[in-house]
Amino acid sequence: MKSQETVLPGKYINMAKIKPLYPFDSHYQDIRGFQYHYVDEGHGEPLVMVHGNPTWSFFFRSLIKGLSGNFRTLAPDHIGCGLSEKPDEKNYPYDLKSRVEDLDAFLDKLGLNQKLTFIVHDWGGMIAMAWATLHPEKIGRLVILNTSAFMPPGGKRIPLRLQVIRRIRPLAGPAVLGLNLFALGALVMGPKKKLAKDVKRGLIAPYNCRACRTATLKFVQDIPLKKSDPAYAIVRQTEQGLHRLENIPMLILWGAHDFVFDMDYFREWQRRFPNARCRVFSDAGHYILEDVPDKVLEHIRTFLIEHPLV
Repeated sequence: MKSQETVLPGKYINMAKIKPLYPFDSHYQDIRGFQYHYVDEGHGEPLVMVHGNPTWSFFFRSLIKGLSGNFRTLAPDHIGCGLSEKPDEKNYPYDLKSRVEDLDAFLDKLGLNQKLTFIVHDWGGMIAMAWATLHPEKIGRLVILNTSAFMPPGGKRIPLRLQVIRRIRPLAGPAVLGLNLFALGALVMGPKKKLAKDVKRGLIAPYNCRACRTATLKFVQDIPLKKSDPAYAIVRQTEQGLHRLENIPMLILWGAHDFVFDMDYFREWQRRFPNARCRVFSDAGHYILEDVPDKVLEHIRTFLIEHPLV
């Protein structure tokens, strides 16, 4: 694949319009026979940034720019997202198990010989923490940004708009795949502040055709609501294994105005990790890195300095 004009199903991404905000070289690994894209900037201790839905490595651009002078910043795009290849669902499972296996293959191929620092957001938290609970000895630090690694606290329901996509498949397909309403809606509901046009363009650029939006739909449909759902067992296993990470330095930075991962999720993180350093931003929502990027960067930079890898 070309780094300047990445071929996607039926369409092209005009990288020239994105490069001013996302000036990074593209790198690829072969994962399951698909092209798995990632950013790899800087040198030093590896910081691995794992995105959720419907974002991509573009979401971490402020952290990559701000931290790559002192660290090796790695930000992969999940299969079906960002600049990674976008197979149809007949050729790729689009489930949590596959996401964790993809991350494992990615990290294995990098051959890193230092402990990792994960910086995670949205469903990327579940993916990364599922891996981390299986490999706690490989984790040096954890930075949590509006995410979860457990079932909804207190048995609370997921938001109605996610329930509709999750349950009403005849409606979900035309809305998410045809009209791109999930990614477009996130531009309004994700941040507390209004996004600039070029930022909006960058966030949704990879989802510019129906065939490019499979991941945005399947991520939601894979949210486990009952024991028979495929992802349920992995979420429960991760939840039960979080205690293996309790002695690892953790920083929790939270946008208070999150329509999915609300303050109940924040309090659940606090309950499970009482020694974690926490900060809530009243001027931020789910897209915390769009609302308060400089504040988040400064907190992370300080945290990394104060908790050097042993």
